[in-house]
Amino acid sequence: MNETSATAAVNRFGLGAKPGELAQARDPRGWLRAQLRAGPDLAAFAGLPGSGELLRRQNAYRQARRQDRQQDRAQEAPPPPPDAAAPDAAATPRAAAARERAPLQQALRRDAFDDLGLRYRVAATTDAPFVERLVHFWSNHFAISIDKNQARLMAAPMEREAIRPHVTGRFADLLLAVETHPGMLLYLDNAASIGDDSMLARRAVRRQPRRKLGLNENLAREILELHTLGVNGGYAQQDVIELAKAITGWGTPLPRDAGRGGDGYVYRPVAHEPGVRSVLGRRYADDGEAQGRAILRDLAMHPATAKHLAFKLARHFVADAPPPALVERMAAAYLRSGGELAALYAAMIDDDAAWSGEARKFKSPQDFVVSAMRAGGIALDRDPRALLRLLQALGQPSFTPRSPAGFPDTAADWASGDALRKRLQAAAALAGQVSGDRRPLDLAAATLGPAAAQGPLADALRRAGSPQEGFALLFSSPAFQWRV
Repeated sequence: MNETSATAAVNRFGLGAKPGELAQARDPRGWLRAQLRAGPDLAAFAGLPGSGELLRRQNAYRQARRQDRQQDRAQEAPPPPPDAAAPDAAATPRAAAARERAPLQQALRRDAFDDLGLRYRVAATTDAPFVERLVHFWSNHFAISIDKNQARLMAAPMEREAIRPHVTGRFADLLLAVETHPGMLLYLDNAASIGDDSMLARRAVRRQPRRKLGLNENLAREILELHTLGVNGGYAQQDVIELAKAITGWGTPLPRDAGRGGDGYVYRPVAHEPGVRSVLGRRYADDGEAQGRAILRDLAMHPATAKHLAFKLARHFVADAPPPALVERMAAAYLRSGGELAALYAAMIDDDAAWSGEARKFKSPQDFVVSAMRAGGIALDRDPRALLRLLQALGQPSFTPRSPAGFPDTAADWASGDALRKRLQAAAALAGQVSGDRRPLDLAAATLGPAAAQGPLADALRRAGSPQEGFALLFSSPAFQWRV
């Protein structure tokens, strides 16, 4: 394969070239396969608190707030006479309670920023950018959005706990890890889903006849529509209902669950809907928690799931409208392997269609920022707040797709005139943070390939009035905006 293929391996399959990386990818397919064999980076995230710990801290903070409100109501004093001196606001019981709660809130916020900063530091520095891109791909496939308060703390932990360890393994394991993660259970309300005929629902009716606990179909619907079969995957509304019943009882620890749910997941038999379930024509025994797990295993190996996953991967890595024959070959390889993701990826990178001249992808805002960080040695991760503000301004706030469908993945979604104007501004800001003694023309050749040292872009970089201006021209150039 030629230099163009090496550039594609690094910039389209990877996260954007670091200086020197193109030379490492002289055997592009071998370079990508080696990353799959090595697997994802888990050690970098080992020091971060787990979801179970984060939920315990969050529950402690919420309990403290509830207790404060109760104490305020109990200690409410009559209003002072008109001529009395105004009370010292800082000395009120409410202010004192807020001061006691502050460390809990600050610790939660600090952990969240540490998590996000580390995510982008790994992306900007990793020597396995293909695998790291796959982590981000699956995180968007199984999207949760932190603008929903219940899931605010859980998006980054779900990526590192449920997605990262399984990204080169079996899809069935990845699917189960995600659907039982507290982030997904809270985001799509399954933690509050109660079987209509469960022990918990019957008990609630006896205590309060007018109160009705009930089934929530959100997670079941998205499992079928987004996570496995796809919107045209052949399921019906009754399949959604049956799957929703099968996964009742899958939830998260409550404050009273001391010692349970160390990883943030709890199965509650009293909330589970009893009975045999039928999904896509297959019957599943009344087997408690195992019933939902069995359905997920079968969904993972359904031909519609294979095609849905193959299409989304090919669209992400190859082209907005990937060749149908490539998608079919990828899906067939997945099914032959028994649902091994590495086989699915290998079928893509081993196929000549993935390396054709028409294969190219427009960078999303996150791709654009991460590729600039990699190219210029820019350490935006040192100030996660500034990094998040930049992504927000560019239209892709981190972990906030505002839909379970995730962020879009085609050029038409990211290449509007206003979006491009904002990239020009961002390019100028990023150019000012390029590290070391680098020259724009050399950086262009090192990251976009030797061809970038010739032609109009090279001429513009030579005419730049300063290195910063040259870097801004490079980052804003059409060649840098595409994963080619």
